[in-house]
Amino acid sequence: MTHVQQPLPTAMTVVNIIEPGGPEKLQLIEKPLPRISAGYLLVKVEAAGVNRPDIFQRKGSYPPPPDASPIMGLEIAGTVVAKADDVDNWQLGDRLCALVAGGGYAEYCLVHKDIALPLGNLSFIEGAAIPENLFTVWANMCQIGQLKEDETVLIHGGTSGIGSVAIQLAKAIGATVITTVGSEEKASVAKALGADCIINYRTDDFVEATKTFTLSRGVDMVIDIIGGDYVAKNYLVAAKFARIIQIGMMKGNPEQLNMMPLMVKRLTHTGSTMRSRSIEEKAQITRELQSQVWPMLQNGKIKPIINKCYALSKVKEAHEYMESGELIGKIVLTNK
Repeated sequence: MTHVQQPLPTAMTVVNIIEPGGPEKLQLIEKPLPRISAGYLLVKVEAAGVNRPDIFQRKGSYPPPPDASPIMGLEIAGTVVAKADDVDNWQLGDRLCALVAGGGYAEYCLVHKDIALPLGNLSFIEGAAIPENLFTVWANMCQIGQLKEDETVLIHGGTSGIGSVAIQLAKAIGATVITTVGSEEKASVAKALGADCIINYRTDDFVEATKTFTLSRGVDMVIDIIGGDYVAKNYLVAAKFARIIQIGMMKGNPEQLNMMPLMVKRLTHTGSTMRSRSIEEKAQITRELQSQVWPMLQNGKIKPIINKCYALSKVKEAHEYMESGELIGKIVLTNK
């Protein structure tokens, strides 16, 4: 049995991938509203974040988990319009943002009751730009990496969605932040976010610049979304017992990796993905975020950087911009 805010349509507009390929393979189609199962809410999506995993899914290299919606979109913000009978922590009409395993690029989306957060002072657009990056950064930098006050962290891609959240959260913890960026404009943004040392990787060697800044000691943690040849360089800038957290592999796998520095320095190199985690794991992260980070979002101490908003019908243009390399912060799709 479900509780429903009447009336609801029988169909909704969603973004469909015709076949793996470029942005031109995206189209809008009509599909029935998803059926609500125990523990779930049906949310009218007002805004959905665009993330690099969406690009990989469109290209056919990042399929959704077997139990997830095949529709792209990993984070949404909207209003509860229906809920399963066993849901008592959300009411019809509540405004929320949520992490989802798929289904965000649509007019309506299923959300698990324990993996959503109240918007409070946040707008729908701000809310849609938060969950995927914040869940990922918290799980990796704080749960796995255990970043502490007075430690030094190197965050690659400081003006990306992941990087911008990581800088703000690391500074809130009391850490010293070094970050890499690809332009002077991005350097200005990273400085405004609170980074202590900003390295333009196009003009400077981040290994040498990091060693200079840390007086040859190195860093206690590296947050890396790049991969490729950065992996070996991360080993070089790491201090003894440092933690290297692999969140992404934009440059692919490393080739001919010398792992001797990892052994000599007794480094920990680990990583994780978010989408395939269990509901229980994501619910635990949700609880920790609500108690420890949500107050900082509500008072503006941490805030998402919104770069551009596109209507859902302009999803092709949104993906083209995501892949242009010019992006600072987040792209958000809206159902306006």
